[in-house]
Amino acid sequence: MAKIAISLPDETLAAIEREREVRGETRSAFVRRIVEKHLKAESDAEKETRYIQGYIDHPDDNEDVRGFLELGLAALAEVPWETEETSS
Repeated sequence: MAKIAISLPDETLAAIEREREVRGETRSAFVRRIVEKHLKAESDAEKETRYIQGYIDHPDDNEDVRGFLELGLAALAEVPWETEETSS
């Protein structure tokens, strides 16, 4: 594992120290967890943006929607539906 040195404002370091002590984490574990959480959130946001842009660039047309509905109805038709009357 690599080691790095960073500079932080005193207020930021104090906030990190307070929070990590409450959580019972080392400074390294706290900073690592926060950085990993941030990177995952950034990655997830980027994926969501690309997903939405894909639908904006290539919206479903009526034929797509009709096909989805037909597949959904066919799948639901195969489910053994029971009412309270038939299950008792």
